[in-house]
Amino acid sequence: MDPRHLQLDDEGRLKHFLTIDGLDRALLTEILDRAEGFLGVARQAVKKVPLCRGKIIANVFFENSTRTRTTFELAAKRLSADVLNVNISTSATSKGETLLDTLRNLEAMHVDMFVVRHADSGAAQFIAEHAAPFVSVINAGDGSYAHPTQGMLDMFTIRRHKRRFEGLTAVIVGDILHSRVARSQIGALRTLGAAEVRVVGPRTLIPADAEEALGVRVFQDLREGLHEADVIILLRLQRERMNGAFLPSEHEFFHLFGLTEQRIDGAKPDAIVMHPGPINRGVEMESGIADGPRSVILEQVSNGLAVRMAVMSMCIGTQNLAMASASRSAQPDQDATADLLAQELERG
Repeated sequence: MDPRHLQLDDEGRLKHFLTIDGLDRALLTEILDRAEGFLGVARQAVKKVPLCRGKIIANVFFENSTRTRTTFELAAKRLSADVLNVNISTSATSKGETLLDTLRNLEAMHVDMFVVRHADSGAAQFIAEHAAPFVSVINAGDGSYAHPTQGMLDMFTIRRHKRRFEGLTAVIVGDILHSRVARSQIGALRTLGAAEVRVVGPRTLIPADAEEALGVRVFQDLREGLHEADVIILLRLQRERMNGAFLPSEHEFFHLFGLTEQRIDGAKPDAIVMHPGPINRGVEMESGIADGPRSVILEQVSNGLAVRMAVMSMCIGTQNLAMASASRSAQPDQDATADLLAQELERG
């Protein structure tokens, strides 16, 4: 099933969040607007809202990521949900059996939402396709396919600094080929109306069909790619996904593509610098950039909580509406059964 259809209900509401591809501008804007409302929760004396009270949310991580798991856990707790953290090591069992066995066992515990991270592309979609009707699935990163909440927290950060996407030139630098984050960022930027999205990196780390398939402009020269940029997004080299010699060394990468004070001069004076983390200082950028006034990297972390709260609450809201509708549909049958039982008792 196409994930773009799988993740929406019949009314166009968010049921699962598997990918940004195929979602329209109105829905992405709704996520951003809702996240704005959650920013203030961190400043409250009691940092909780009751939107997911009584719900059980399971973080099912087949691939390690302390940062992502922690932010999802905290987001769920701020929504008053109960959280179950499941860290699963990769085994020799086939993907289908492993995911389905895990899914069925957790469903037996009456889990309402799965937050899934997996090294294989399509794992979150696989779980969504086989999940029970009133269970939601959020993709916390799968293979090189998608990381939609990271993409949306980056859009949220950009909007708070630039106010709008129209007219913006965004530049993504680094390992585009292996990056699920880059794909989600590119899809979101284009849907929200950015004027131009550029990717910069070694030829070996950019998909051969990037311009046609992703709708971006490709550059192999960093200075040229950064010219008049409004937003600069740096990516980590995905060493764990590289099978072969994609670049000579990290030192050589920094020499050609690392962001320095000298190279950033070509961007606009108010350009912001972003990174999904973790940062490799001296590889993707020098420390002066990471800690400098243009950097919004720590803001991305804080904004991630608000965006993940927004996505979770939207999915749970859709789930609650579906359950209420099913309950109303079943009520006439329940009433008819009760009437028949009453009649039998009277006859008896």
